[in-house]
Amino acid sequence: MLGNARNRLRITLIAAATAAMAAFSMAASPAAASLAATPGAAHTDAAWANCPNGYVGLTYDDGPNPASTQALLGALRAGGAKATFFIWGQHAEQYPDLLKAEQSAGMWIANHTATHAHLTQIGEPAAYNEIATAQNTIKRITGQSPTLFRPPYGETNAQVKADAARLGLTEVLWSVDSQDWNGAGTQQIVQAAATMRAGSIILMHDGGYQTTVSAVPQILSGLAARGLCPGRITAGAGGGAVVTAP
Repeated sequence: MLGNARNRLRITLIAAATAAMAAFSMAASPAAASLAATPGAAHTDAAWANCPNGYVGLTYDDGPNPASTQALLGALRAGGAKATFFIWGQHAEQYPDLLKAEQSAGMWIANHTATHAHLTQIGEPAAYNEIATAQNTIKRITGQSPTLFRPPYGETNAQVKADAARLGLTEVLWSVDSQDWNGAGTQQIVQAAATMRAGSIILMHDGGYQTTVSAVPQILSGLAARGLCPGRITAGAGGGAVVTAP
């Protein structure tokens, strides 16, 4: 009975996400920029307390972005869900308040380099400095050091992995590509998410794509229907990334 009640609560909260989308479509405005930090906008983690089929990782690269960050936060919060945001350091410098809003919203903040460079092509110490600079920027703005790192374009090698490890970072790639960066429509993004299974990590972007924002409520309802929950990405026993309970 308790499990059924939790499922009903979860689906009710996710249904509210669609209505919330309109309110967050003005995400680029200064007024909206403080919404995610509003004390009254509490998380509803109880909505995802029953996860019989495990956890998946929702990830968003390249933000913060004034055209999408607040809308993504609004949609995720409306569904009681959390995600990992891989931060482009230069964008954090430009929009520190948006990075703080992600932190205040309870999202997990991760490293995506300073300038989104091709790390395997630029040599050393340039590759290391890309990661270290973003790490320092994020810590300065949020007061916390990320523990996760995603190389731009998914380009990595032994040296990049060593650079990340030197900074105490676990490298995170993905098992499902939403193709939102490649012009995928909302339904295509939702269909990609529908292929996730326990332990899957999906690549999406905080890149100003309305399609990505619009997909959030459907992704969450799809996960709920399949007994899956958004989880936290952490370092596994073997050093690789795994998805666990928040």
